[in-house]
Amino acid sequence: MNSLWVCLHFPDLPLSVFERGDARRRPAVVSSASHRPDVVAANGAARMRGIVPGLSIAAALALDAEIRIYLRDERAEAAALESIALWAVQWTPTISIEPPVCVLLEVSGALNYFGGLGKLLEGIDSGLEAMGFAGTLAVAPTPGAASLFARAGEAVILEQKEGWELRLDAIAVRLLINAQTLLDSLGGVGVKTLGDVCALPRDGAARRFGQRLLDEIDRARSKLPDPRPLFTVPERYHGQIELPAPVDQTEALLFAVRRLVVELSGFLNGHGAGVSRLRCYLVHEDAPPTSVVLGLHCTRQIEHIMNVLRERLAREPLPDRVEAIRLVSEEIAPLTAREGDFFPGADKDSEAGAQLIERLRARLGDAAVHAIACQADHRPERAWTRIPVSSKKTPSQKKDKSAGPSRPLWLLSSPRSIGSDPAVAELKLKSGPERIETGWWDGDDVGRDYFVGCNARGEELWLYRDRRGGWFVHGVFA
Repeated sequence: MNSLWVCLHFPDLPLSVFERGDARRRPAVVSSASHRPDVVAANGAARMRGIVPGLSIAAALALDAEIRIYLRDERAEAAALESIALWAVQWTPTISIEPPVCVLLEVSGALNYFGGLGKLLEGIDSGLEAMGFAGTLAVAPTPGAASLFARAGEAVILEQKEGWELRLDAIAVRLLINAQTLLDSLGGVGVKTLGDVCALPRDGAARRFGQRLLDEIDRARSKLPDPRPLFTVPERYHGQIELPAPVDQTEALLFAVRRLVVELSGFLNGHGAGVSRLRCYLVHEDAPPTSVVLGLHCTRQIEHIMNVLRERLAREPLPDRVEAIRLVSEEIAPLTAREGDFFPGADKDSEAGAQLIERLRARLGDAAVHAIACQADHRPERAWTRIPVSSKKTPSQKKDKSAGPSRPLWLLSSPRSIGSDPAVAELKLKSGPERIETGWWDGDDVGRDYFVGCNARGEELWLYRDRRGGWFVHGVFA
């Protein structure tokens, strides 16, 4: 099978690493670290004011005195490329990072799975936008050609091997890595494109400009092998996003948190897994990080993770303003297809129930949400117990209609006295008695005769008569 490479080129990466956590699009630029700094990258709002890359910072401030200026952080840019590669494992395992602003994906084996190249590119493009990265996508049969097209700003899609070299020949020679020190010499002989280099006598071009320049072109044209160092996918997701300005309200964090959750979802899709324990760190200016831990029903759904995080962060007090957010997947587990259901979606109800429980726990706290299970005691008020809702397995209770009388689903918190004669309380007995006499061994013994009755409105009640002849309502049938 012929290879097919997609190059993701991010010319505004120096700015994206600062702006992707900000929902507001204020004029902003990235400054170089020289003693006479200039603009490395500018967002759309800054370009509308005439501020473009290459302009001095002094000139940029003259055009807009309130423009936001970031100092370039090449380490953050390298980390961003790794985050993009980590997210991209959902599309292909063959990924290579090409510093400083490119990520390469070999996708020939994934086309049928994702419904063709068009749908694959749509998914990649929409995912990058959701993470806050804007770039150019180019497709070509070799990684070198895809990289050259993308860095030239040409969003070309070349699936066929025939004829694509003509498009490559028109690429400017200044984009070649091995041409950077030879631009004056190449320009002196009228060489401006890759095609111009290939038109020169090969031996003479190799002696004058070096064999490495020709080899780079040959690799892009598929005449030489072009092995690329592959990205090694870690076992655990770890993502971080810097906020453009410190934040003191949790609601303002959700925009940036969503960027990280999209990355996490891509990582989990690539592993065929879901996250069951997720930790979110809120990094403060002058206080230790706030740690928020989520226990989840194994999932990789972006909206569900966001819903639980939103509820949890809403009740988290902040000791100081937040500068950055970190997200770590502490426990992941494979998501396998369930067998035994002929119709799809048979488990949606149980999954929705688990997600609802997680949102309630995030909003109310773990201690406020619990499940109920039966326990071995004949006294109705002691025949049930609370169990942690996080239990992996709760005792299954199957109703056996032949086992004995039915029980009401609703017991009163304490039995309500109705005197010594149910007829006076306008209650009519329908069935009974059922004697319950137990508990002598623990000092809380009971002796009761239970009946099913109904009131004037037709509601069914669970009644009992104690040893002293008093009557009580103990439960209500649904």
